[in-house]
This record gives sequence, structure tokens and C-alpha cells, in this order.
Amino acid sequence: MRRRPVRPSRSSRPSRSPRSFRSAALAMGVGALLGPTLAATPAHADARSTCALQDGIVLRDTIGNTFTKALYCDNLPADLYGRPTFSAPVTGWLVVSPSWFTCYSIGPKDTQGNDVWYYTQGDRVGDLPYIKGWGNVPAEIVQIPAGMSHPVAGLPRCPWY
Repeated sequence: MRRRPVRPSRSSRPSRSPRSFRSAALAMGVGALLGPTLAATPAHADARSTCALQDGIVLRDTIGNTFTKALYCDNLPADLYGRPTFSAPVTGWLVVSPSWFTCYSIGPKDTQGNDVWYYTQGDRVGDLPYIKGWGNVPAEIVQIPAGMSHPVAGLPRCPWY
């Protein structure tokens, strides 16, 4: 897997505490899903992990796609790729957890044998700044609890595949 160092740049992704995320979600009902920031949770903490589908949201990426559902889960720090493949340009980085993932695609297998890739907006912007950190991560980055499998049931497949 190609790795690049995390560059000190800013993303357009909003930073909110988990408490303000929950408050905003409750107050707005079907309002916008906001990207919270927390320290990364280790993979072995499945019993305590955050992972749930959020319906009735509105998220728009920089290429005109609109999403009304997202998976909100703990994640590992990772590179985001412009396409669901390790050879694509790095468009950003996930550096905090949890994050939201709007859809999934099928691509090359990760080190755990998953061919599922999730689409999200990174915490930091990478090689293509006009994309504002939107990209794909392999399934091994998304920390789903025991009993769930990739792709997570109910999350839509990305519209371009």
C-alpha cells in the first residue's frame, strides 16, 4: 500500500465535538450530518465503538453528488484515494475518529481481504485541493463492531459504479 506523510493543510470539513454533533442531529432531526473529532479508537475496542447509519441527512461532495444517508463509525487514520484503488491520487487524509462514510464501491482487496471501499471527506486535503479531501478508503479503515460486515447493510453503493 502506498503511504504518504500527513501534510499540514486544512480541510473544509467542519470540526465538531461528539456532543455538539448529537445535539445538532437531535435539534435538526433530518439536518446536516457534521464531522466530529475524537482520538482514534483502537480496533480491539469493538464493544465501545461508534458505528451507526444516519438517515435523512444532506451531504454534497465537490463533484455534484448528494447523499441522504451516511455511516458514522470509528476509523483508523488513513490516506483517501481519488478512486477506490491504491494507485489513485491521494485526495486527503482521515486523521481523527469517528468519521462518516456516504457510500461504498468495490475495488482492490485491502490487507484483510475486503474489496469494499468507503467514500468520505477527509480531515485534511491532499493532492487535488479542488476536491476538498473527498475520496475513498479501504474497508479495513472503518472500524465496524463484531456482527457487522462490509459493506455495512443499508449503506448505498456509490452512484458512479
